[in-house]
Amino acid sequence: MKFIDGIETLEALYSAPGAPALRKVARRLTPLYRKWIMSSRLCILSTVGPEGVDGSPRGDDDPVVFELDPGTLAMPDWRGNNRLDSLRNIVRDPRVSLLFIVPGSNNVVRLIGTARLTADEALRARFEKHGKWPATVIVVEIGEIYTQCARALMRAGTWTSGDETAALPTVGEILAEMTAGEEGGAQYDQEWGVRAAKTMW
Repeated sequence: MKFIDGIETLEALYSAPGAPALRKVARRLTPLYRKWIMSSRLCILSTVGPEGVDGSPRGDDDPVVFELDPGTLAMPDWRGNNRLDSLRNIVRDPRVSLLFIVPGSNNVVRLIGTARLTADEALRARFEKHGKWPATVIVVEIGEIYTQCARALMRAGTWTSGDETAALPTVGEILAEMTAGEEGGAQYDQEWGVRAAKTMW
């Protein structure tokens, strides 16, 4: 198998991007990009660091980010598994990308920028839920915002194919496989929903 190792070789395999693909890029929040992003309760945060890249889903029951100004967004770091992969990366390399998803839409809005972490009390307090604050807040300086092509979600039937999880392994089964039965299993799966509900924030 021969791999492509030059930009000119790559570009020769594709046609030039159309004008709309280039002209849709914004450097700050516009009224319509703002409306789209603030309707998103789920995004994928991508980061890069010395150990490699990381992609992490980020979700909330409110908009997943908060606008500090038209060029800056804030995202609370709510409870997770405490691996801190994305956060470690941001501390060492500020480059980030976010994909904002809205259920029912085949369009995805991509934001590219740089991020920093803060434990600033005033900012953390703005995200208070049920008496709890996020441990840190990710502050993102916007570099570019643009819509992604809808074809990927259309091809996948993301919002029309129904529930396809029946044949999937559970997290408990995966943990049991990875730890030779020391972790996970049916009991893990039975208890997870209740445990997660109590530790959501």
